[in-house]
Amino acid sequence: MSELRLATLTLPTAPVGPVNPLPPLFTGADLHQVEDTGEADEEMRHNIGYGRVPSVLPYLVQDGYTRERAPAEHPVAVLENDTLRAVFLLGAGGRLQSLVHKPTGRELLFRNPVFQPANLALRGAWLAGGVEWNTGTIGHAPTTCEPLHTARLTRPDGTPVLRMWEYERIRGTVFQIDACLPDDSPVLLVHVRITNPHPHTVPVYWWSNIAVPEAPDVRVLAPADAAWQFSYDRKVRRVDLPAPHGTDLSRTTRSRDAADYFFDLPPGRRRWIAALDADGRGLVQTSTERLRGRKLFLWGQGPGGRHWQEWLAGPGTGYLEIQAGLARTQLEHLPMPAGARWSWTEAYGLLEADPAAVHGEDWTAARDAAEHALDTLLPPHRLDAELEAAAHWADRAPDRILQAGSGWGALEERRRAHTGQGPLPTPGTPFPADTLGPEQAPWLELLTHGTLDPGDPHQPPASHQSDPAWIPPLTAADNWLAHLHLGTLHAHRGDHDSARACWQRSLDRHPTAWAWRNLAALAAHTGDLDEAAHAYRQALRHAPALLPLVLESTALLLRAGHPREVLDHLDALTPAQRATGRARWTEARAALDSGDVERCGRLLHEGIEIADLREGEGSLHELWFAHRRAATASGAATGTGAAPASGAAPDEGSGPDLPRAYDFRMLAADATG
Repeated sequence: MSELRLATLTLPTAPVGPVNPLPPLFTGADLHQVEDTGEADEEMRHNIGYGRVPSVLPYLVQDGYTRERAPAEHPVAVLENDTLRAVFLLGAGGRLQSLVHKPTGRELLFRNPVFQPANLALRGAWLAGGVEWNTGTIGHAPTTCEPLHTARLTRPDGTPVLRMWEYERIRGTVFQIDACLPDDSPVLLVHVRITNPHPHTVPVYWWSNIAVPEAPDVRVLAPADAAWQFSYDRKVRRVDLPAPHGTDLSRTTRSRDAADYFFDLPPGRRRWIAALDADGRGLVQTSTERLRGRKLFLWGQGPGGRHWQEWLAGPGTGYLEIQAGLARTQLEHLPMPAGARWSWTEAYGLLEADPAAVHGEDWTAARDAAEHALDTLLPPHRLDAELEAAAHWADRAPDRILQAGSGWGALEERRRAHTGQGPLPTPGTPFPADTLGPEQAPWLELLTHGTLDPGDPHQPPASHQSDPAWIPPLTAADNWLAHLHLGTLHAHRGDHDSARACWQRSLDRHPTAWAWRNLAALAAHTGDLDEAAHAYRQALRHAPALLPLVLESTALLLRAGHPREVLDHLDALTPAQRATGRARWTEARAALDSGDVERCGRLLHEGIEIADLREGEGSLHELWFAHRRAATASGAATGTGAAPASGAAPDEGSGPDLPRAYDFRMLAADATG
């Protein structure tokens, strides 16, 4: 009997915490910046360059988390039939947290034992494990650590459906996820729809990121003979499968370095990917035709890759990702025509294939054996029939709202009504007026009354816009806050001169830290470090105790060659602020740059744990080696002979005395200082 119910899940939890109030004017875009597309074909090169955004605006960055965890309850929705039990984390982007095959008791996904945000998403905070739904722009979605609108409805055959949806602000699109487990289904069905409500084409992106356990006996299979490789050197290469350089990449524990492999699926082949153990069993994901791409991501077996997995999920954990997306690679956007609605159906379940074949030396035989088993589990025509049937109920209104998402969809409905546009063409995904909250309040006032209450100039604005539709009403409002927002809109469009002029007008009406900070960020972006340093000093005069501003300002002052000034700003912080990882790293770097080698060494020895360390960031190991070189040159004691108090002992693969706690390096080329 198919069932949908609400429950709670208790996990050791580091809360996501407050957002960074400083708008990410020129930062927060994805990490997938491609520098070499020489081996890509014309279509791929076009799509790689198409639709890129300068930042994650209008969203704010989520960097308020720590590494301190305590038990906490999380709301979940549970879908269940006689074969499968699926658990969705409603407060974390609707992530499929667990999928259990009930007859065997087997967990098909990598189920993270902790709730630990880390800095891998577009907005910073990201969670490992399960199945994550990604849309908007390249990278982990802006909604990945946010609650979605969630409701229950019923299919015509009586099957309960879990519906999740949201208004995506970067593209102004609506995405909808309908998950269900019909009574006799051996697979979880997930129907996805993206709607472009605009009268123009928009760049669109979707990847379903699926984490599964990694082990020496696990092999990843997909119906392809080649793959597009992308790694931290930012080059796209086409490689043959399964062992382009003598190492079988389909067996991820044999690879040292982290990398993405996008399977080059031939036209007309069934879309699927699977991770199967020594018995030929494991998770399979398949879909209808529109979800074209398939990808393998592996962390690698180097010390940095192993450390990253423990950083995300705790000691002794290991996982890999098998993913599915609209484009051939995760480096691309696709053009979505005006008014288009794109739909597809995905299926997740336990695949049982001939183990001798799927683990044999013959790659073609291995993937054919897996595909034969998939055709038995779920014939292609049945999945196509599910997609066709979903078209008849996807626009039905929900039976019961289970959880509210953001108020941005409701604000967009108000904006469209105010300008004479019709409502969003998504009747199955309502955005009720009662979801409007404090973040939307000033914009609602602007629509309704044509005014923008400047409020307390000592407090940063609660929200921002990137849609140019807001330029006319802001221009008419004409106060310091309106000009501040206008500058942000112009900066996002690449009009730096207009942005600078707006922020200067904002200062003329009322000097604030926020306009000075934006001018500083613009100057830093355009390479004028002296002007940026001046503007940051002015911003700090107005908000000297705001830690995000202090950290951003001191990072620029370090670049501009003012380490002693940086130490003065840090010394003025509270003890709790100085104890944060970013502040301690900044202090150590500034101490080293100012010639105080011993102070830097003491901080490194005591331990620096940066909660929001970015994937691919080299701050820790670079500082460690820089200190060693400086200490050697000066003849001073390094002060770093032991592991940091907050970390593990040095690992034999970590390089010369580099403690494992500081080793997040992703490539073998980074292995020495």
